[in-house]
Parts: sequence; structure tokens; C-alpha cells
Amino acid sequence: MSSAHSPSSVRWKDITHPTATQTRHDQHGRYPQAATVEDFRHNIAAVQARIAAACRRVGRDPAGVRLLPVSKTKPESSLRLAYAAGCRLLGENKVQEAYRKWEAMQDLNDLKWSVIGHLQTNKAKLVARFASEFQALDSLRVAEALDRRLQAEGRSLDVFVQVNTSGEASKYGLVPEDVQGFMAQLPAYSALRVRGLMTLALFSAEAERVRQCFILLRNLRDKLRQNAPAGIGLDELSMGMSGDFEIAIEEGATVVRVGQAIFGARPLPDSHYWPAAIDIDPEEPS
Repeated sequence: MSSAHSPSSVRWKDITHPTATQTRHDQHGRYPQAATVEDFRHNIAAVQARIAAACRRVGRDPAGVRLLPVSKTKPESSLRLAYAAGCRLLGENKVQEAYRKWEAMQDLNDLKWSVIGHLQTNKAKLVARFASEFQALDSLRVAEALDRRLQAEGRSLDVFVQVNTSGEASKYGLVPEDVQGFMAQLPAYSALRVRGLMTLALFSAEAERVRQCFILLRNLRDKLRQNAPAGIGLDELSMGMSGDFEIAIEEGATVVRVGQAIFGARPLPDSHYWPAAIDIDPEEPS
């Protein structure tokens, strides 16, 4: 598993971007279940080959792209097979599910966890306890809750700021125009180590509409870099999933979040696992 955190040296304005790359969203639900360690090794190798090919198309070094295997909805037995195949960081988007898995798998003491889904403040204490990375920061209330809980735990946490690049009301994330002001306030939370930006693109077979979401995030990152507060890192762009990560890499992704192409199909569409942005965030009990 590559764990590179360095940005690509590619100057995006100086290259011709491919336009023929298509999404694979039509394969949703068709990926066979990985049932053995060898299945996982095969699937990981296939994804890494797709990463390398996408990098070649735009002159990038594949070492600059980190593969984050996403294990949401999968049972502990599958996660243990993935671990045996070499996975040492797994992504989950429901905090309580992730916490249960972490508790059950503490015998694997070098296995780390990335929380990639929306967080309510009353779940911050769980993330502060076990996660090494949080990719969906989009409110100061969550930043404050995480920072307070992390300080109590004596820990720090890598975080990505989530941006809504699709304009869909069903997706979480800051609107692009609000990101600079939000970033300016994050140095106050010393337990949070800001690494970059994250987005969910349109779930669409129209590749160019998907690509525009990734271009927007990259351009926003480049603009923010010009006057980012001290201590705020903007090297990372987490974008792209099983159906569109190759397009994301062509547009600068440094982290791709791949679940079904490694673990196998999930029973329900992705929209089921990314809750609509209307749920209630109860105040955290004191």
C-alpha cells in the first residue's frame, strides 16, 4: 500500500488532460465479492495498475497517489482478509460501525482507520479515541468537538476539509466560497492537522460532469495555497471512488477512496451510505 503524502510535482496548466477516460459507475453492484486473501491481493493489484495507468496519462508518479481501501458495510472477516493481503489503513463512513470494528480488531495493532463520512458532534468522542484520519470536516462545531476530545485523549488527528463541488443538496461539505474563511479559523484547533481537501463528485456516467467536480477542487486548493494560514496543509486532494478514481487522478487526486473494486459489491447504491444532508445533529451531552 502506498502511503505517500507528497504532492505531485505536475504543473496542471502545462499538460493536456485526457478527455476519453470514462466513469465505471455502471459497474456498481457487479464487482465480485473478495472471499480469500488471494482475491484481495488480485483486486488491490488491479486497482494499483489502474492508478499507475492514470498517472502515466498525465505524467505523474504513482507513488504520489495513496490508495485508501474502503471497508464500509463489510464484515470483520473481510477486513481481516484485507489486512492479510497488506491493507494497513481502512476507510469507514459510519462512525459507530467503524468503532465497533476497531474494538473487535485491536489485536491488529498496526491497522489504522480513516473516517470518511459525515460526523455529528456527539460522535466526536469516538473518532478522537480511535481514528488516525478524518476526511469530512465541514463545520466549526465539529472542529471544536474533535479538538476538545482529542486534547483529552492526548492525541492529534489528520483532517481533510470536505467541499461540496457538485452543488447537490444531498451532499455534505462546504460550498467552495466558504472554504477560505473556514480554513482561516482552523489554526485555533491545535489537535487537528489539516492535510488538504476532500470531495464527493457527481455519481454520473457523464464523465465530463464528474471531471468538473475534481477540477473545481484542485483549482480551489491552488487558490487557497496562496495565503493559507501557518500550519494548514493543502498538499492532499482526496477525491475519486471505484467508479471515477482514474478521472480524479488525472485531475490531481493524491488519495483515492476505493471500496467495491477491492472488497466487492455492496447490496445498496452509494447514495444509501452517504446520508442526505438533512439529518438532525443533536447537541452533545455535557
